[in-house]
Amino acid sequence: MTKFGTFFLPGPTEVRPEILATLNRPLMEHRSSEFEAMFSRIQAGLSDALLTARPVYVCTSSATGLMEMAIRNTPPGLILSLVNGAFSERFAVVAESCARTVRRLTVPDGASFDIDAVEGALAEGKFVAVTLAQSETSTGVLTDVRAIATLAHDAGAMILVDSVSGAGGVELCVDAWGLDFLFTGSQKAFALPPGLAFAVASGEFIERSRGLPDRGYYFDIERYDKMAATNQTPTTPATNLLYALEAQMGDIAREGIERRWDRHLRMRDMTLEWAETPSDTRDVDLRVVADEFRRSPTVTTIALPAGMKAADVVAAVAARGYTIGSGAGRLHDTTIRIGHMGDHTPDGVAACLAVVDDALTQLTRRRAVSIV
Repeated sequence: MTKFGTFFLPGPTEVRPEILATLNRPLMEHRSSEFEAMFSRIQAGLSDALLTARPVYVCTSSATGLMEMAIRNTPPGLILSLVNGAFSERFAVVAESCARTVRRLTVPDGASFDIDAVEGALAEGKFVAVTLAQSETSTGVLTDVRAIATLAHDAGAMILVDSVSGAGGVELCVDAWGLDFLFTGSQKAFALPPGLAFAVASGEFIERSRGLPDRGYYFDIERYDKMAATNQTPTTPATNLLYALEAQMGDIAREGIERRWDRHLRMRDMTLEWAETPSDTRDVDLRVVADEFRRSPTVTTIALPAGMKAADVVAAVAARGYTIGSGAGRLHDTTIRIGHMGDHTPDGVAACLAVVDDALTQLTRRRAVSIV
């Protein structure tokens, strides 16, 4: 069995053996009272983790499915998409694929959004909704969701938030921040296998979605809302994944969501210090892609020096028994990504960074020899 604490991909992240073991439980009849009791416990755990009193929808799909749910259940009108990387761009593309008219406010990779620029973009049209990624997994940028939600509401727009690599590891207060639609996935900071996605919708979002045509069937939010009230799902769920979800919600509750956020901040800060402070042996310049003060607690994207390929670094790290990620989107070949999220610890991150350091040192020496 692979040793726990070596898988630092920015999603899916590592899952503890004791959580994986729950997948082997016998199947459960999903229209039973036993299931409904389990689902009620899951609801309580997710509500506490997301700081919401609203129902949390549990869907057997990737988080991209709930990205589509957000769009399909939004009333007609212009959508403003805030784009600062591959996954916030995906939100815009999903909207366009659902025949919605989208205007983008795009900033360079690694940049955060200037609040005045967002306010100016909102003033240029009558928008029904604003889409954004709280933690942009491709660049490691953390967006100020709370401030932008206020601007959106002041302009009469709803706020739709991708928190796929945020929820469970990044400060997130769904109700207090007035988020209209928030979705995430099981495979990131919740440290579960892929295959489940979670969403919360505000009362206003539900009301404005009622009676909309062409919402499809699988992602019809009214069906999810109605079934959640009875501790059920609209269609057959992945029950074995729910066993793992219930166990993990218990562990997250015991840790406490605020302490979990703090642990992620410590892991981020360790990674930033490592990237920005060359070691005695590593003669290579690294650069953190995300703007200072807007860096995600769950994933750090690091630009490599010219001539060094991300695939070579990832392979050299893998040869040492650890897994990290190459870049995403336009940054695929020029950056590496370290996912310090989920159930990882500062000690585990330190061990991973030492391995990456060694791999970079060896690659640098090989390059120097080849040049000579």
